[in-house]
Formats: sequence, structure tokens, C-alpha cells
Amino acid sequence: MSTEFLAVDGAVESSGSDAGVAAHYGNPIVEQRALAAGTALVDLSHRGVVSVSGPDRLSWLDSVSSQSLTRMKPGDSAETLLLGQTGRIEHDIRVFDDGVMAWLLVEGSETQALAAWLESMRFMLRVEVADRSAEFATLGMLGEPLLAAAAPNGIPLVWRDPWPTVAVGGHQYAETSAHPALGWTYSEVLIERSRLSEAAELPHAGVLALEALRIAAWRPRFDTEVDEKTIPHELDLLRTAVHLTKGCYRGQETVAKVHNLGHPPRRLVMLHLDGSEGVLPSGGDEVLLDGSAVGRITSAARHFELGPIALAIVKRSTDPNAVLTTRAEGVLITAAQELIVPPTAGATADVPRLPRLR
Repeated sequence: MSTEFLAVDGAVESSGSDAGVAAHYGNPIVEQRALAAGTALVDLSHRGVVSVSGPDRLSWLDSVSSQSLTRMKPGDSAETLLLGQTGRIEHDIRVFDDGVMAWLLVEGSETQALAAWLESMRFMLRVEVADRSAEFATLGMLGEPLLAAAAPNGIPLVWRDPWPTVAVGGHQYAETSAHPALGWTYSEVLIERSRLSEAAELPHAGVLALEALRIAAWRPRFDTEVDEKTIPHELDLLRTAVHLTKGCYRGQETVAKVHNLGHPPRRLVMLHLDGSEGVLPSGGDEVLLDGSAVGRITSAARHFELGPIALAIVKRSTDPNAVLTTRAEGVLITAAQELIVPPTAGATADVPRLPRLR
């Protein structure tokens, strides 16, 4: 699906999961500064938009996903996950309710599968599911919205990322009082696709700028950090996308067991990369410790203040103090770890030890 932003002077199209929108417009670092300052927006019109209408919409979505959604009020934003029976993440959904409809914002790769699965789970409930991606486009920005959002039911469709704080019923594994998410004022605004030309006239940044700021905020993304084995604990998603005491939903047993009694087998880590060679690793590149693979790069970028950085998934047993390495274009790059999910994550239940019988 083409977009008016690609017609802007200097626009360079992205590849991979972000194909169809601009990676940058000639100067990613300048664009990143503008985005961080709240003076630019990012074209995310390749993302998916699904609406769920009907009086049972919130209780129904609550029953099938990981977050508590029944008490959402018009204008509220949330994040929720659809999990498999074994607790693996199948969909990561940004939810906004306008009092009439729940709007589900997802990666473009998720849209058709999500809409089809929801349609199959309607049963006799009073809900209607529709793919609205052809009608509405997503724009990303930090700070206050730079243009008026669509408001088909009177409430502007602006989803505000809950990542800066731990949601009610959630839990944070990151052991820091100065979480970088505190400065992550990210939101996604829906507009009618007919207004994309209007939006393209505003100051803009490419997705490379957004990715760099996202990585610096330790914010996981479905298309990059999630694979077929991922459980929420590994990405610290219990802080915003999981309510630990709500009712039953698919995958809840794994969520509870790992959080209370076990440890996630892998953990998300931020890497500060040696930038002396001027190359960046790509998603999927191996992370090495003493020459042996201990994980993989999921996202990498050049940050305007931090320099070259990356998110990676590594084995829980990986020494958190070890200097790791990765390769890019045949060059070995050293990588210093910054803990996000510590090896001790999980096992939060206070289980009393029984005395041994002699």
C-alpha cells in the first residue's frame, strides 16, 4: 500500500516489515532529534487497524487476552496480548476504546490473522469485528499530537503508550529506579487515509528515528523482539500488557507458573555497541560469549545521544557482567550489556520451605 510520505523529497523506503513507509528523509539523526522533541511525526500507515464494536466488546476482549479491559472508559488506552496455550505470544495489541468501539492497533503482519481469529471466537456474543486498515492510517509521535485525530464516535482516536509506568496488576522485572521509559511519551494517532497528504506536509521523521528512540526506551516490538518461543516475561511485558490477578485466559497458567515459581528461559538485554567500525548488526545476528552463541540481536540503531545500540534476546544463564560480541558485515563488534530482564526474574512467590524429615 503506497503512501503520500514516500513522495516527499529525500524519502527512502524501508525494507522488511516496514516496507511501504519511509526509513528516513535524508538525515536520520536530525529526524530523531525532532521526533524526540515532539516536533515531528512518523508515517506508520503500513500498520493494521481492527475495530470491535458492540456492547460485549470489552468483556469479550478481556476474556481472551492478558490485560484487564472491562473497566476501560472512553478515551482510555491499554496494551494486551493474545497468547497460545503454552503462553507464547501470538499477538501484541494496542487497545483504544472510544465508548462505541474498541480500536486494535497492530503490526501489518498481524492484521489479517488477528481479525480472522477474533471473528472465529465471536460465538453468540454481541460484537462485530472489522479490518479498518483501508480506511484509517496510523501516525506515530512523541509529546502532544501534531494534528487532529479521526473521531468517528466523538472521541479522538489517540492511543497513548502505557509503557512509561507499570500498569495496575502488572509487574516490572527491570531493577532500576530510573527506567528509560519515563521519557517515552509515545502515542499513535489514527487519521482517515484521505488526510495522508495533509499529514505529509507536517514535519516528519522516518521509522529509523522511531526505532532508535524505541530501543533506548527498552520498548519491545512484536515484529522484532517476538519469535515463536517468546513468553511475556522475557521482554518485561508484564509491566504493561499482563494483569496478574484477572480472570482466566488462554496461556494464563504459563504466565502464573513462570512468574511465581520459575524463571523465563531467556531475557531481553540492551547492548551498547562499539561503533568504531561504523557498522550495525541486523535482526537475527548471533550474540556471542567466548565464541559461542548465547542469543540473537532483535533490533539495532544509531541513537543521537547513546550512539550504536541494540536490543537482544539472550539465554537466562548468560553472565550479566560479561562483554558480549556480535558480527556485522564480517566485522566483530563488542557489546556491553545493560540489564533489562535480570537472570533472577520470576520466582516471586514466597513458598515456605518444609522441614526435612529425618
